[in-house]
Amino acid sequence: MLKHFKVGDNNIACWINPADFGAHAQSLVFLHGSGGNSGAWSEQYSVLHKSFNIAAVDLPGHGQSEGSGEKDILAYVLRLKEILEVLKLKRPVLVGHSLGAAIALGFASQHPQDASAVVAAGGGLTMPVNPDILDGFAKQPDLILDLMCKFSIAKENRPKLFGPLRESLGQTSVDVVASDMLACSKFDLTGELEKIRVPVLALCGVEDKMTPPASSEKIAKGIAGAKCVLIEGAGHMAMLERPEAFNDALITFCREIVSDPRP
Repeated sequence: MLKHFKVGDNNIACWINPADFGAHAQSLVFLHGSGGNSGAWSEQYSVLHKSFNIAAVDLPGHGQSEGSGEKDILAYVLRLKEILEVLKLKRPVLVGHSLGAAIALGFASQHPQDASAVVAAGGGLTMPVNPDILDGFAKQPDLILDLMCKFSIAKENRPKLFGPLRESLGQTSVDVVASDMLACSKFDLTGELEKIRVPVLALCGVEDKMTPPASSEKIAKGIAGAKCVLIEGAGHMAMLERPEAFNDALITFCREIVSDPRP
């Protein structure tokens, strides 16, 4: 169910377990991508809430959350820190997609004691954005949003998912989407890798054109002990395109970190 939490001056919306929030041994905090909202994780929380404490966050200025978006990943990290303090979930697994992956990785580098692991879906150590896309938000925002949706989904999955994704993205202010993309374009974790001391799983669709598999493979190579799983038949929105494969990889990873936790 969607519930609002008072975080600072704003009400922040999160999808949480309908009946047993906080009762499970492991917690998953889901962070959506640029211009997105918690609905991006519907194929995860609708199933996984039976086994995990779930908080799928609408970042400030997104979905039903108040506030405005940020133009820097570290600013989002600060917002996430505040949200986690209110949710009172002990050392959750941070599951982030794209922008959310950058936030999760950035959080792990700044606050490793406050997360048990990171799942970076469609992420990278850097997340460059074509300057034409950044400029296009001011000139042809509808065209840019259309292109973002088109290239976020593998060709075979577009007939089913393009419409819902475009509708979801259209619910967010263009200025917020543009700020999110700017934050991604400035993100660079390459000098912070030694600070990440929690297990990391990089998940990526084989057909991801926004953050290609090579970006996830660099995460696995750059962070000690990190792993990479590539999902066939999926693009940038692997959690919606191939939810069963995505969930299987996520569940397996969570089981592994319980059986072999890091200090």
